[in-house]
Amino acid sequence: MKLAAIAAAALVPMLVFATTASAEAPQTITYKLRASAAGQSSDFTLDQGVDASAPATTAPGSSLAVTIDPAPNTIPSEAGGRQVREIKGLALKLPVPANSTFASASLAGGSGLGGTPTIALQGNDVVLSVPGPIKGGANFELPTVTINLTAGAAGSIDTKLGGTSYDVPGLTFTAVVTVFGFPVDAAAKGYPDPNPVLTTTTIG
Repeated sequence: MKLAAIAAAALVPMLVFATTASAEAPQTITYKLRASAAGQSSDFTLDQGVDASAPATTAPGSSLAVTIDPAPNTIPSEAGGRQVREIKGLALKLPVPANSTFASASLAGGSGLGGTPTIALQGNDVVLSVPGPIKGGANFELPTVTINLTAGAAGSIDTKLGGTSYDVPGLTFTAVVTVFGFPVDAAAKGYPDPNPVLTTTTIG
C-alpha cells in the first residue's frame, strides 16, 4: 500500500465534524482531500457533517454572530496496519462573508487537543488553528467558534466554508504515521465540493 494512502486512511475518521444544537439544520459537506508523503500522493473524498447558526434577519450596520460547534471525535490509533502516532497542525478556514465586516472571533471549550487552539483573521479568512499533537487513539473536541460580524447594506450574508482547490485549501493537517519503525509526516489538504451555504442572514 502506498504510504500516502495509509496516511489518508488514518486521517479520515477525525474529519467528521457534527454538532447537536443550532438554529440551522446540519448539512453534510463533501471534502475533496489529497494526502502526500515521501513523494507520493493519494486523493479521496470525505463527507463532513456541519452544523452552524446565525440570526435569520438583522439591520444594516448591526452586529451579528455566526457560531460553529464541532462535536467530540476520536483519532484512529492505526490504519492499514500502520500505527498513527499523532495528528498535528490542523487549520480550518472560515471566510468572512461578503456584505459583512469582521469584528472579532472567539473560542470556547474544547478538550484533548494537546495544545492551545487559537483563532485569528488571516487575510479574508477566520482560521481555527490547533497545534496538537493529538495522540493516535485519543478523544478530542474542537472548541466552539464564534465569529462576530457587522452587517453591510440591505441584502444578505451567506456563511460558507473555506477552500476552492488543492492549491487554495480550506482544511489542512499533518498525520505522523509509523512506517518500518520510523515516523513519517503525511500532509493533507482539501476543499469542500460542492460548497453549500451554511447560514443566511437577511439584512433589511
